[in-house]
Amino acid sequence: MKVSEVRAMTSVQLAKELQTANRELFDLRLKASTKQLVNHRDIPKTRKKIAVIQTIIRERELAGE
Repeated sequence: MKVSEVRAMTSVQLAKELQTANRELFDLRLKASTKQLVNHRDIPKTRKKIAVIQTIIRERELAGE
């Protein structure tokens, strides 16, 4: 997901996407701990996705939306 795509989302969509990404990260960590995770690069990708979403949400808070 590109940053421009995230910026185009509404606040409600961002909150829902953040919740989905956090759940995905939880599932990936669970799979990693039980040695079922095939691609270990999915964890950092998901963490970056969460960071981008949180950054956009914070920018909007500071802008006074």
